[in-house]
Amino acid sequence: MGNKKRKNTTSFLAQGTILAAASLISRVIGLIYRMPLTAIIGDTGNDYYGSAYTIYNILLIISSYSLPLAVSKLVSANISQGRRRNVYRILKCALIFALVSGTVAAAILYFGADFITGTLLRTPLCIFALKVLVPVLVIVAVLGVMRGFFQGLGTMMPSAVSQILEQIINAIVSVWAAYVLFSYGSKAGALLGNAEDYGAAYGAAGGTIGTAAGALSALLFAGFVLVVYLRVFKKTLRKERKTSADSYGEIFKLLIITIIPVLVSSTIYNCNATIDQAVYKNIAAWQGYSKTDYGTWNGIYTGKYQVLINVPLAIASSLAASSVPALSAAYASGKRGEAKRQIGLATRFIMVVAFPCAVGMGVLASPILQMLFGDSSELAARMLQTGSVAIIFFSLSTLSNGLLQGMNRMKEPIKNAVIALALHLIILVALMLGLNLNIFAVIIANACFGLIMCILNARSIRRYSGYRQEVRRTFFVPAVSAAGMGVVVWLVYRLFLYLLRSNLIATLVSIVAGVFTYATLLLMLKGLTEQEILRFPKGRTLVKLARKMHLLR
Repeated sequence: MGNKKRKNTTSFLAQGTILAAASLISRVIGLIYRMPLTAIIGDTGNDYYGSAYTIYNILLIISSYSLPLAVSKLVSANISQGRRRNVYRILKCALIFALVSGTVAAAILYFGADFITGTLLRTPLCIFALKVLVPVLVIVAVLGVMRGFFQGLGTMMPSAVSQILEQIINAIVSVWAAYVLFSYGSKAGALLGNAEDYGAAYGAAGGTIGTAAGALSALLFAGFVLVVYLRVFKKTLRKERKTSADSYGEIFKLLIITIIPVLVSSTIYNCNATIDQAVYKNIAAWQGYSKTDYGTWNGIYTGKYQVLINVPLAIASSLAASSVPALSAAYASGKRGEAKRQIGLATRFIMVVAFPCAVGMGVLASPILQMLFGDSSELAARMLQTGSVAIIFFSLSTLSNGLLQGMNRMKEPIKNAVIALALHLIILVALMLGLNLNIFAVIIANACFGLIMCILNARSIRRYSGYRQEVRRTFFVPAVSAAGMGVVVWLVYRLFLYLLRSNLIATLVSIVAGVFTYATLLLMLKGLTEQEILRFPKGRTLVKLARKMHLLR
């Protein structure tokens, strides 16, 4: 029994790690292509690009973001109960739902684009980038169902490969299309007396063309894998005994009941970025800042700050996605002890990653910005230093959202997100009007949103699962290890910068030194035990390496 429990937990972590690795690779690719994209369209173009994405993301969440979680949850629960016929019906119903919801969202985006860009966001020229994203809403909705189906079956590989493929195509097409359209927009804008803004706007639209091309390629790949898998799946259905299956009406009802709580909580949780932009730009305009000022600041925020912050958050999102089917299966089978173990291990894993990322991003803010974007400005560095702590808060809150959904406590993230959204808006307005912090008000308020969600979700998890959070090894040891790493990173960077006069080499060497320092301190302070390391993918290799370094006994 003990071996089986360990196998289940290992499988859960392994699948989460596969998806996390794919998401991290995708984010890194996204980070890399944003460098030439930013060089082409500039901070103004990043403002248009980011503004278009904030609106697109809200409609994407409404139409399809909740689908992978809902589908994986239902598929996992039915597979654990041996109801494979139900699984096939869930897939068909979810695909129909995706087509309808994606089409409705696309229609809203197309016909409401003028009002949204001009009145709500005060950024009318982002309409070109926004309208390119209209068909993507349908594509991603269907793609989300396919990914959720495979995740519910317990395999993250199709989702992982499709994510990487999507981002590679996105990167290539985005940079090429941005270059071509920036030139075209500059020529067209010259005739209208505004070459710079029109060039940036058309260049941003080129960036979103890459998004469309990437999503389409991922859909074709996932569709191919699904067709191949269903041939085998249907054969097993013919061989198994006749089992009762819910009617299509019952499945649609169950799907909607499952989707709505996830949808509402996801929408509230993620719409804070759109609300922040609308509030920030309108208050900044009322305070007398020029459109160029608040547009440029927002371009740095969306095109550099958020891009960097989102890289480590990919791990939390992936682990949350993998935890939902695993916890759903555990709860459906009445294995509360196994569920608690998964909650504890997932939380510890995410904190082991989040703390060094936050400290490293804060210490190396300016060197990283110079290395990736050629930006040595104090403003951009201060933004990243101020907001790096948000990595910890959003990593934990994203994971805890998934844990609550996996525990069938779907309403809890909704209530918590509503409270956090309201409090964070009060903080944002107070910081802008009372302290005149402009874009820094957005960064601080956003971090506060994540912190409030962490506190409220932790309380809910304890109430409904009985799980008592272990503090020392989950939070204290990673924090102390990360702090020690931060000191080493800063010293190594300064030393190599002084010796070689190269920011690139100094930054890379200091990052490598930071990784080894953090791992050493973490094991010396017993932040992870040998048994816990063994549960990670390649755990035996990691244990052998740690023993050779005399970090484990």
